Amino acid sequence: MSFSPILPSGGLMGWAYLGRTQDRQMALQAADPQQSRLEASFRDRIAGITTAEALVADRAVLQVALGAFGLDDDINNRFFIRRVLESDLSDGGSLANRLADKQYLALAEAFGLGGETPQTTTTGFADTILSAYRSRQFEIAVGEKDDTLRLALNAERELAELAGADSSEATKWYTILGTAPLREVFETAYGLPDGFGLIDIDQQAQVLRDRTEQLFGSDSVSQFADADQLETLVRRYILRAESVGTTNGTDSRSAALQLLQSASSGASLLSLIAARSG
Repeated sequence: MSFSPILPSGGLMGWAYLGRTQDRQMALQAADPQQSRLEASFRDRIAGITTAEALVADRAVLQVALGAFGLDDDINNRFFIRRVLESDLSDGGSLANRLADKQYLALAEAFGLGGETPQTTTTGFADTILSAYRSRQFEIAVGEKDDTLRLALNAERELAELAGADSSEATKWYTILGTAPLREVFETAYGLPDGFGLIDIDQQAQVLRDRTEQLFGSDSVSQFADADQLETLVRRYILRAESVGTTNGTDSRSAALQLLQSASSGASLLSLIAARSG
């Protein structure tokens, strides 16, 4: 990728600068010859692709498809991606449904190649995927200069979409736990220790809900559809991320050990996490 975003600083100053210039910078990125050719190939060919086999056989189309869901590193895992795309989404035991990373499920749902009606032939499909692809590629470019701001951009986009989704609050929280970039934003924003991901998944969800209610007055993910609430979370993440370097590795390992010992001994796990993340 030859495009390189302008980012004069990190932290909240860098975040504010991105807020003012993101649209202009993304337009410059889209005009880059390499990206323009790739997008043109996708737009020209996607409507003719109605099977997972055909999709993974077209590298240019596959590159955009994977890039739109942050799965760029799977470009050479064609057999695996084909199995994901061919998953029966009505079967809870199918591959796409079982994978911890929910971006694979999102990919399968968006393309619909495991069912009778492929979404690739529907009006506006190419525009939807290309819009997601551009956003993801801009985030990657920003991440090459500042990974904290990359995750902040990702959260601003993905969390707003998830907050407005027609699904239960429980489903939304488990989606966050199954989406690595969003999980990292919440864990960092809430000051949770490295060992947090080692405890029971239901306890993880409860911790996030409790901390969210303490900080925002509600334990719902849906509240982040409000731009002000979302911005407060993102700014908290950025500030916390800047201070992470002051915590040494020994302290992080100690926190993880405390979490595991508390879980096994029946001590109040939620109280311990609240004390460490306040």
